[in-house]
Amino acid sequence: MSKLSDPSFSPSFEYIRGARPRLLLRGAWVVTALVALDDKLRKLGETHGAETLAELDLTELNGMDTAGAYLVDRALRSFAASDPQIVGAPPEALDLLQQARTLATQEENAPPVREPGHGFVDLLERTGRNAANMWKEALETLSFLGGTLVAISSAIWRPTKMRWTALVSVMEDAGLDAVPIIAFLSFFVGMVVAFIGATTLSQFGATIFVVELVGFGVLRELGGVLVAIIIAGRTNSAFTAQIGAMKMRQEIDAMQTLGLDPMQVIVAPRVLAMMIMVPVLTFIGMLTAIAGGMAVGWLVLDINPTVFFNRLQDNVPIDQFWIGMSKAPIFGLAIALIGCRQGLEVGGSVQSLGHHTTKSVVQALFAIIVIDALFAIFYMEMGL
Repeated sequence: MSKLSDPSFSPSFEYIRGARPRLLLRGAWVVTALVALDDKLRKLGETHGAETLAELDLTELNGMDTAGAYLVDRALRSFAASDPQIVGAPPEALDLLQQARTLATQEENAPPVREPGHGFVDLLERTGRNAANMWKEALETLSFLGGTLVAISSAIWRPTKMRWTALVSVMEDAGLDAVPIIAFLSFFVGMVVAFIGATTLSQFGATIFVVELVGFGVLRELGGVLVAIIIAGRTNSAFTAQIGAMKMRQEIDAMQTLGLDPMQVIVAPRVLAMMIMVPVLTFIGMLTAIAGGMAVGWLVLDINPTVFFNRLQDNVPIDQFWIGMSKAPIFGLAIALIGCRQGLEVGGSVQSLGHHTTKSVVQALFAIIVIDALFAIFYMEMGL
């Protein structure tokens, strides 16, 4: 056991006044034996704090650890002049005292932590800051959209530059592998819509109109929005995590060093794949949702499937289907764009990866709702 870790000597101190006030330390100043000295050192600072300590004598010191160095440094800083001459200090003890002083100086110079307020002014301040951040995010996303469109246009103009293998791989991972969950959830959403419609319409003796409710609701709104939300939670987060992991491992920097453009290698295949596969998934989701509504009509409302399809064909215009499908490529573009952009914003820590993954999903959901609302207003003004 080294001398500095030997706790066999009980720690003590003596303050010697005179022309050159001196603080003498004895024993092993280690954490297991310092409880009794804490209050004594505080009283020493209160009693003699106005005096100037000239010397710290460590010639009788038998050991010191980090806790002991912290107490000694705190005692020294309680005097008018807290930088006395240190005598007889072993190298290990001197290093510990210097580390304690460095940490104390950093804490003193650190900016004060502002406690979150709860007043009306603080609420306005946070609201304004969040609004400014949202505007900044929107501008950066539009800028990223421009770069993505340039990369896609270049790949379309020169097909040899397109990463076809990556495009097909993303279409499989983000599209085909998502079919089971899309079909499963859409089927049950169609059932829920039919159940709710039947419960309400039965009060007016108009249960048969459940067919029209399911048709209009699924084809125009629910089918596309539901698929987009599922893809935002499933694929958008995967894009951010994959690209963020590449960023953390400096693979993207290596690409740029080799003369490869990350927008063409990473972003363009994912965006094109989503713009192709989201309409396909939306179509599948619409079919399964209508199947769910038909199952409820057949098993609960006694509406024959043939009657269901005939009323659906006669009373629900095909325009409703195309209105729902027209949103799907835009949903796919927004989801892929946000996921890739947030992935490229990831820093070098795991915390940054988690933060941007969460941020990516939230922004994608927000974008889906806003885009759907804009489409609804547009088609309403068009009389569709």
